[in-house]
Amino acid sequence: MRWLLLAFLILSAAEIGLFVWAGSLIGPWWVVAIIVLTGFIGVTLAKREGVETWNRAQQSMHHGQVPTQEILDGICILIGGVFLFAPGFITDVTGFILVLPQSRKFVKGILTSLLKKLLDNNTIVIRRKW
Repeated sequence: MRWLLLAFLILSAAEIGLFVWAGSLIGPWWVVAIIVLTGFIGVTLAKREGVETWNRAQQSMHHGQVPTQEILDGICILIGGVFLFAPGFITDVTGFILVLPQSRKFVKGILTSLLKKLLDNNTIVIRRKW
């Protein structure tokens, strides 16, 4: 929990520093315009990708398959959408990486290997109730 609080503080300080730096280069109103524009584009893109992922998940379930890739896509899109909704350049870049399908493939690969590693080490245990 302490690491999470520290990460939020560092991220907030970095975002404020980038706002000030960018504002001195291009002007404060342009910074505000970029923040609003990236937020609008990002949320619209996250919504579109979320709907497409939902439709693919429904098709997988309709064919009797577990939508594992779609679940990972949904998690990435949800987290990316939250980052895109938050004002800031670092969070916007992270959000676009998680929402865009081309870069999301790379993140999903890392996430899949991390989950497999946690399952193999019994850090995450799956129990089924019958």
